[in-house]
Formats: sequence, structure tokens, C-alpha cells
Amino acid sequence: MKQHQQATSGHDGRLQGSLKASRQHGGQYDGQRSSQPHGGPLHAEDPPSVRPPAPGYSAADIIAAHDAYLDGAPLAPRELAGWRWIEENHRCNTALWREEDKARRTDVPDAEIVRCKRSIDRFNQQRNDAVEALDECVLGALAGTVKPHPDAQQSSETVGAIIDRLSILSLKIFHMGLQTRRADASTEHVASCCAKLDVLVRQRRDLAACLDRLLEGLASGRVIFRTYRQYKMYNDPALNPELYGRKDAPVGASARDGERTSASMPSSRPATVVPHGLSR
Repeated sequence: MKQHQQATSGHDGRLQGSLKASRQHGGQYDGQRSSQPHGGPLHAEDPPSVRPPAPGYSAADIIAAHDAYLDGAPLAPRELAGWRWIEENHRCNTALWREEDKARRTDVPDAEIVRCKRSIDRFNQQRNDAVEALDECVLGALAGTVKPHPDAQQSSETVGAIIDRLSILSLKIFHMGLQTRRADASTEHVASCCAKLDVLVRQRRDLAACLDRLLEGLASGRVIFRTYRQYKMYNDPALNPELYGRKDAPVGASARDGERTSASMPSSRPATVVPHGLSR
């Protein structure tokens, strides 16, 4: 996070405080297997700064790992429920970001844009696979430990989906911070980016509080959520009519060319990829 903090120099100290506050979130967490629903109310007030009993991490831990990776530190393996998928999701989001930037160039051959598009599809599929795998790990690790209340409320957003959004916000904060330090940019550009950076930090702080509140609700049995499948049909030759309609398309083909579905996800630790492109 040091690069982001450097970007706040001269910015009346407000952003510095926001960056510090964005890490001050603890929470609690629990749930059940995906056959059971899990979700619930998210509260606006800041959650208590406590270590969750399971899966063993809070929003602050995740944000710290996201920022450290973008600052160049390797993602340290952690023996926590689904942590490898938090890492994989962030790597894919970072790789997507880079490919999305490249795809906007107008000074390269069309073939290069096609290559970027293929990479974007592949990383996006892997990103979504990681979110689903994370949700399964979390629910599996907590199965049998907490019985949802009869009136438990269901969350429409999963733990993995919120962590994916935190990853994207980390990327936005990192790259907006770079814009505030551009020597070739105008004063107006830098001021505008500083204001946007302040908003992004506040948004991440709010989302972190939501994640911790969701984890706390799961731990108490007041909240339930389900693992939702994305079913990226355009990536599957068996489901995309532009692909299965071709004469040379294999019958009953499934995801290929490096793209993965949740059903075909490998159990071994994925190789490191260049970090994502996304909702920017």
C-alpha cells in the first residue's frame, strides 16, 4: 500500500486517513455447504475489529494481500479455507487488467487485438472459476459448524463475489494512484485523479465492512448464501451456437484452449499468471 500512501502527499491528509481506515476491518464468518443457502443483512456501521473463527481471515487480511501483490510482493501461501483461490482470483484480475489495456490500442495489427480478446476470455473464465471454488471451500470448511436460524436471510452476493470486487477495487486504487504521480500530466489531471482515488478508497472501505458483516452473519447463523454458477456459455463450444454450428466443431465439445469450467478445475495449485481485466 506504500505506493498509494505516497500518492496522497499534499492531498490535505484526507486520502491518507482513508487509506489507513480501509485496512481497519475485522469480522466474523461462517456458513454451510452450497446445498444450503447462505446470505443476509449487511450493516452500515463499522464491524468490530476481531479475528473471524473461520475461515480464518477478514477483509483487512485480503486487502493487505491484494495491495502487497500489486506492490510487487509475492503472494505467500496460507493454509486457510479457499485462500489459494483468493490468490488465483487476484492474479487473473491483474492479468485481465493488462490485457484490457492492450486491447484498447489502435497502433497494433488486428491479430494482436484478437489475441488480447482470447486472453481476456481465458482469464475471465479462470477468474469466475476461482470465485466459485472459493465459495465452495468456504461453505465446505464451515459445514456442520453452524446451523442457520429458521428465519436466516439469504444474501444475493457470495463471499467470493465480494472478494472479487475487492480485488478489482485494489487494482483501480493502484492504477489511479499511478495517475496521481504522472510527471507528464497536467495539474488538473492529477487533481481529478486524486479526487477519484479518494472515492475509490472510500468505496473499498465500505465494501470491506460489508464483507466482514456478511462473515459475521454467517458465523451467527443469521445469514445464508448459495454458490451461484456463472455458466459462461460463450466460452463453451458445446453451448455457443457460433462455435457448435461450425462444420469443424467437435461434437459435444467442452471448454478448451486453456479455458476452464468449474467442473474441470484442477485441484493442484495453479501456475502463477500475470495479474486481470474487468469491470472498470
